[in-house]
Amino acid sequence: MSVIAVEEMVAHRIAATLLPIMAVVFVAFLVIGAAMPVLPLHVHNGLGFGTFVVGLVAGSQFGASLILRPWAGQYSDSRGAKRAVIVSLLAAAASGLLYLLSLCLESAPLTSVSILLVGRGLLGGAESFIITATVSWGLALVDSRNTGRVIAWVGSAMFAAFAIGAPAGSALYADYGFAAIAFGTALAPLATLALVAFLPAVAPAPRTRLSFLKVLGAVWVPGFGSALGSVGFGAVTTFAALLFANRGWSNGWLAYTAYAIAFILARIFFSHMADTIGGARVALVCALTEAAGQALIWLAAGPEMALLGAALTGFGFSLVYPGLGVEAVRRVPAQSRGLAMGAYTAFLDFAQGVASPALGLIAIGARLNVVFLASAVTVLCAAIVASWLIVHPAKLEGGPQ
Repeated sequence: MSVIAVEEMVAHRIAATLLPIMAVVFVAFLVIGAAMPVLPLHVHNGLGFGTFVVGLVAGSQFGASLILRPWAGQYSDSRGAKRAVIVSLLAAAASGLLYLLSLCLESAPLTSVSILLVGRGLLGGAESFIITATVSWGLALVDSRNTGRVIAWVGSAMFAAFAIGAPAGSALYADYGFAAIAFGTALAPLATLALVAFLPAVAPAPRTRLSFLKVLGAVWVPGFGSALGSVGFGAVTTFAALLFANRGWSNGWLAYTAYAIAFILARIFFSHMADTIGGARVALVCALTEAAGQALIWLAAGPEMALLGAALTGFGFSLVYPGLGVEAVRRVPAQSRGLAMGAYTAFLDFAQGVASPALGLIAIGARLNVVFLASAVTVLCAAIVASWLIVHPAKLEGGPQ
């Protein structure tokens, strides 16, 4: 049997194992994808706030994710990934109810946006649990030599939800307003619980686990690189729709879809590369690609160039996160992989929680497209971190099994 045939058999077996988990992630993240292109418009046009508050509302989700990410990892390792997913779905549904409450108080914009901030924070906590738990779930089911595939494919389900959720959310917002997004956020996670109920639970490993501080010390370099690389993602999701509206270009949601489609295609065809040639090498090439995409949006004279930039951003960032994630997981033992993914992803949360408001401040004092120049420079720093990791490889290759 040829090497290619063996590789295809392995890929099909992994896909069959991960597909139910990916389905849970897809449905759960549809509500987040639906809100992405319309939340900035609701806060800016509906409630009358400026770009800083737009960035603050968008970033509050990532701030909450940052705070709860270590707990999500510890909970997944000690109580089981399935239970962590159930908790996250209930929290996500509650955030939708807060969205509805904020709409009831639109006549008091400050109160409304404050409740919206709380709802976004609760959704951020739910997101931290579900993505950490599902990756941990997948890593427990699949051989450690395919760590990159697990991280990439579970993430692909998330961005597939973004790709479909963005136009769906825009259409719902245009026809029914933000109330449709609020109802969807409350109901979709509850429907997903039915799917989770039929999935087999994986018992947590009954072994001594590392403390969070030790795990943090092991993964902080790849985590820092991932944080820098994620700024391009934050720039597109928070400010692309506003840039299109500011320039008089229609269908701003297309930027999210172009980003997500390129992201998914890269993961479909190249998700194995991090396991094959090394996560840091893959992250280096992809960070440079992402930075080029951000530069294109900065220079865009028309929507076509901006969409190409969004696509390059998505293609680049697609493998920065799993590439550096492989480097992070290889630095801890197997029984602490959930906590490692929680600590690693916390850096991304921190970047999004800080970057979105910071980019909003840049937009106040400059043209909106300058946001993407600042993002491009930041992403280039992620390439520097990846270069350092190539020179300083992980000492724990896969960790003790």
